[in-house]
Amino acid sequence: MQAMNPPITDWSGRSVWLIGASSGIGLATAHALHAAGARVVVSARQGELLAQFVQTHPGAHAFALDVTDAQAMRHVAEQVQGLQGLDVVVYCAGYYKSVRATAYSLSEMLRHQAVNYTGALHMLDAVLPSLLHQGHGHLSLISSVAGFRGLPQSLAYGPTKAALTHLAEALYMDLASQGLGVSVIHPGFVATPLTAQNTFKMPAMISPEQAAQAMLQGWAHGLFEIHFPKRFTRWLKLLRLLPYRWYFAIVHRATGM
Repeated sequence: MQAMNPPITDWSGRSVWLIGASSGIGLATAHALHAAGARVVVSARQGELLAQFVQTHPGAHAFALDVTDAQAMRHVAEQVQGLQGLDVVVYCAGYYKSVRATAYSLSEMLRHQAVNYTGALHMLDAVLPSLLHQGHGHLSLISSVAGFRGLPQSLAYGPTKAALTHLAEALYMDLASQGLGVSVIHPGFVATPLTAQNTFKMPAMISPEQAAQAMLQGWAHGLFEIHFPKRFTRWLKLLRLLPYRWYFAIVHRATGM
């Protein structure tokens, strides 16, 4: 396993800003990083949940934030950097509703885009100049295996995750030579409020805590792509290689859609 980023093995004193950390993978990762000694800052829309995290994690800080508001993103980024500097930014914000073309909703399509992708662009606008100036740091984007190829019920969600993965790839090529690390996270099914909406059987389900540990392991190995659980994600990676005729037939057979 060859490192593509500077490995992060010692989190002691490292400043980490997690955006979208009021529940799910983001919250579990905030717990894990705080336990590892990081100086954790959490942001999300739900200020009361952030306050609960701060109350139980001495030294942590919280800033309520709507990622769709570019001005608010810049303002919070300034506060975070003024507080304790900035070493790692993890974009965990995500929105998911099942959408099919037979019940198309423009508002849902645009809501997914605003939170899952445009919010990440707002984050980059807010933090990239300072990270480039200091010449070190790490950006991590939580995408999804749903972005690998088109899937039923994922008309709105999947394309935004595919865009996020593409964004991470381009960022890596631009920023590695500048001393900045970039990673993209491809979770399978994780027990979160988002996946709780699904009515179908979700194979190889893991807990948010397991997802967080997989992310820390990936960062420790300097990986660009961190995917889990591998017993599931490796099969999806193989499906990406199939011709469309075979791929569509297999997905139809597996889902009935």
